[in-house]
Amino acid sequence: MTTDPSALEREIEETRERLAGTIDQLLHRASPKTIVGREIWSLKAHYVDPQTGEPRTDNILKTVGAVVGVVAAFVVVRKITS
Repeated sequence: MTTDPSALEREIEETRERLAGTIDQLLHRASPKTIVGREIWSLKAHYVDPQTGEPRTDNILKTVGAVVGVVAAFVVVRKITS
């Protein structure tokens, strides 16, 4: 550690700049627009291969199967209760 005032001022300024950069990065990562964009990209990547652009039919079929199953369950429950 140095006692030279100009060296201390320079060190303090460098620390401030690093902290300002870190705060800017955190604000960007936590902004709602960035979070929504990340979630949309994640959802798209689940159904479309990011490298090839080809649809991932296995994931699409799983989702369609789940939706059909839930709808069928609602229909059965509705018929039983009426």
